Amino acid sequence: MKIEKNSVVELDYQLMDTDGKVWESSKEGGPWVYLHGHGEVMPGLEGELTGKAIGQKIRVELGPEEAYGPYEDDLRTEVPREAFAEVENLTEGMRLAAEGSDGVHAVIVREIRDDIVVIDANHPLAGKAVKVEVKVLSVRKGTDEEIAHGHAHQDGSCGH
Repeated sequence: MKIEKNSVVELDYQLMDTDGKVWESSKEGGPWVYLHGHGEVMPGLEGELTGKAIGQKIRVELGPEEAYGPYEDDLRTEVPREAFAEVENLTEGMRLAAEGSDGVHAVIVREIRDDIVVIDANHPLAGKAVKVEVKVLSVRKGTDEEIAHGHAHQDGSCGH
């Protein structure tokens, strides 16, 4: 089966910056499983994977617009220090989950001042080109439920 819209795809992957520094890979977190055509992977990679089959490998360099998008200054926010009262050992560079009106987002602590903490909701690679190496491990048709939810279910359900 070839990868097409609504296929559940499992990838062995390695994500690097343009200098070859590995940011993440399936060696640490296991394979990347996603529902193709639903915006779950970088747009440039999704386009490259369309039509590929099990066993095929891809090596691609993607510009910011094809990867994690441009860096958005408005995603950098100053928050009162007291909002982090329950966070132990708050340090610059720490990754946290922040709940906003539109859901939970990953943020990075960029700066800590006396009464202000600067958080950044941009992806760490936003505004940068990346290199991606993938090998297609499996491809299957997405279930009706996965397609309705817009993402793959790895253990039969997602808790919706």
